[in-house]
Amino acid sequence: MTIALVGMPGGGKSTVGKQLARQLQVPFVDSDAEIERQIGMPIKAFFEREGEASFRDIEARVIAELLARGTELVLATGGGAVLREENRAALHQCATVIYLRSSPEELFRRLRHDTQRPLLQVRDPLQKLRELYHVRDPLYRRVAHYVMETGRPSVHALSNMILMQLELAGVVSPERVAATVGAERG
Repeated sequence: MTIALVGMPGGGKSTVGKQLARQLQVPFVDSDAEIERQIGMPIKAFFEREGEASFRDIEARVIAELLARGTELVLATGGGAVLREENRAALHQCATVIYLRSSPEELFRRLRHDTQRPLLQVRDPLQKLRELYHVRDPLYRRVAHYVMETGRPSVHALSNMILMQLELAGVVSPERVAATVGAERG
């Protein structure tokens, strides 16, 4: 069982992913953190030095490597991972993909002070988020097996909603969900 989370920057993929992994007692991997580990520098610095195309090449390789492991894990992907068809195909085929859907306005509220996301270091970040959403939302929907709205629920509640959806779909056993949903926050 590999669960992959996709969505816009700031959509909660890493935060929710860590919670899901903890509840399912499986490893959590953030593809951006794995990329930084492999390239030995922050993505922002690599982006500035090598450009987006080089970054996307490395991202595609890392996602393919992580999916090829064939072990149980929860994978949080970078917001732009869906831009490449090869990533969409690999994710859809090798994982159960959850799209954590957030509006550009909600994302702006979360990210307005973030200086580490290269694509948002522009004069009008809200407009940039709207542009990214316009392009990426259809791609997230295409790759996803399930779409979860991130608007109001807490991380714990959203994680439980995902687990219940996965149980209903037969992806996660009822015993595994019963042991985690409603359990104390960790």
